[in-house]
Amino acid sequence: MNLYDLLASRFPADRSAPAFLLPDGGAISYGALEDDVARTAALLIEHEVEPGDRVMLQSEKSVEALVVYLATLKAGAVFVPLNAAYTEAEVDYFIDDAQPVLFVEDPVELVGDARSRAALAASVARGEDDLASIIYTSGTTGRSKGAMLSHGNLAANALALHQAWGFSERDVLLHALPIFHVHGLFVATHCALLSGAPMAWLPKFDDGAVLRAMRACTVMMGVPTFYTRLLANRDFTREAAEHIRLFISGSAPLLESTFDEFEARTGKRILERYGMSEAVIITSNPLEGERLAGSVGYPLPGVELRIAGGETGVIEIRGPSVFQGYWQMPEKTAEEFTQDGFFITGDVGRQDPDGRVWISGRAKDLIISGGFNVYPKEIELLLDEVEGVAESAVIGVPHPDFGEAVVAVVIGTGEEAALIATARERLAAFKTPKRVFFVEELPRNAMGKVQKNLLRERYAQTFAQA
Repeated sequence: MNLYDLLASRFPADRSAPAFLLPDGGAISYGALEDDVARTAALLIEHEVEPGDRVMLQSEKSVEALVVYLATLKAGAVFVPLNAAYTEAEVDYFIDDAQPVLFVEDPVELVGDARSRAALAASVARGEDDLASIIYTSGTTGRSKGAMLSHGNLAANALALHQAWGFSERDVLLHALPIFHVHGLFVATHCALLSGAPMAWLPKFDDGAVLRAMRACTVMMGVPTFYTRLLANRDFTREAAEHIRLFISGSAPLLESTFDEFEARTGKRILERYGMSEAVIITSNPLEGERLAGSVGYPLPGVELRIAGGETGVIEIRGPSVFQGYWQMPEKTAEEFTQDGFFITGDVGRQDPDGRVWISGRAKDLIISGGFNVYPKEIELLLDEVEGVAESAVIGVPHPDFGEAVVAVVIGTGEEAALIATARERLAAFKTPKRVFFVEELPRNAMGKVQKNLLRERYAQTFAQA
């Protein structure tokens, strides 16, 4: 079972139907997509990409980048997407770890070259447990971990979401998400492709462009930042949103105030769901039924979910969409699974008697800024190397636009702007501290561990709106 074959089996019978609606008014058909995928897969094999080999891509969002993903599946290889914002130093780590046989920086050129090749007729056969993708998700140790997702993992989740959210060939998906992580690459595109439906393909989120595209769309997926920015635009009215049957939010917690303001403005309730790189989507509020602010809904069909340690505790999950483990980290993989096969998510929550799930926090110090995962340890290791810095503690604090913003609290000397600039040289913008505070000492418990909860309380109003 090759995941690409599952997706292609749902393409519309009329291959002239549009797969992508472009901002300039143009369109790309399903037939053109299918042809590009087959020819690019052939080119990958010509480049000696064999089943199980890694193909790594770092580029801005484009249709061609998605073609490379689908062609990698068809060729039986393993797709490894990287954030376009990663620095050279960060990319070097991923290359050294994943050992890709091919690194793609310009998918437009690659797909263009492939159009002169003969198409690969049949997909390379894959089993359910064969890897389809490795998604890097940083660890609290500062070392990024590669979550291994198989063809079976991604297929199970895609089919469950397609049904849970009522997708059909009548839908048009507004796609303004990046495609280097599971939200934009798997959750969004798989739902559209399994429906044979078009995607209004935007290179990035721009509230004006989204408002224009919204007129022709029926479903929108986004991170909470998308919805706060839409609400800040006076042109986002009830009439502007009337054609959208479903607004979906994920990748970061949706504030109840945003949920309520959105409903008051549009008359529609955002559907919030809960997922992670290691399992794609785990729970979802119902398509038909009560969507409650602050709740992430119910486990998807096939997902077993339990709370460890009492009424409120760490969420553990098991099911066909749960990943195969961490790339080249067997010890870490073993640590993250229970003896009976449940994955320990690290998120803390509770579950109502009817199965509804509420997330109250994170067992680890993960920061989610603008939908992107930021792990403090990676930033602390960098800051602690800077001359004049004795020790640093990195936290996330509330931010009206990004949900959470990265803040560094530092023992030492120096200037805030200079330290931020130094961090930016080595880190992607979303990881770089937006503020740095200098202190004489950090709050600690009896064991000497920094009490980050106290720091989060102390600096909680840093970005509060006046």
